[in-house]
Amino acid sequence: MSILNQENIILNQQYSDKTEAIKATGQILVDKGYVEPAYIEAMLQREELSSTFMGNFVAIPHGTEEAKSAVLNSGLSVIQVPGGVDFGNGNTVKLLIGIAGKGDEHLDILSKIAIVLSEEENVEKLVQAQTKEEILQLLSEVN
Repeated sequence: MSILNQENIILNQQYSDKTEAIKATGQILVDKGYVEPAYIEAMLQREELSSTFMGNFVAIPHGTEEAKSAVLNSGLSVIQVPGGVDFGNGNTVKLLIGIAGKGDEHLDILSKIAIVLSEEENVEKLVQAQTKEEILQLLSEVN
């Protein structure tokens, strides 16, 4: 089971708030068999503890440590929100990358994503991408 494939990517979405956006990110992980439904609640709890906004219009929602048992397989979900969604404190998110890591794999996945997203132009390309293939290509190092 690959960490990221086209079915895990949704383009051109709009959300009224960050809760709705995070739930959608988690729902992909549930629907594709990476996590149990309880993981979505853990993603929302994690967001309350501290924002998963990373700067550069990117948020990386993930569950709490306690939610590890709800992870069946490591996986990613990617949602593009070109119009942006408010993550509070004046932070706008245009790209959400949901992470579910089995065991300690989430740290490895996070570090690979961080490398790709550290380049502002990569984030811009992900936000502007017209196809799921473009997004897969940009995030290929993560898979």
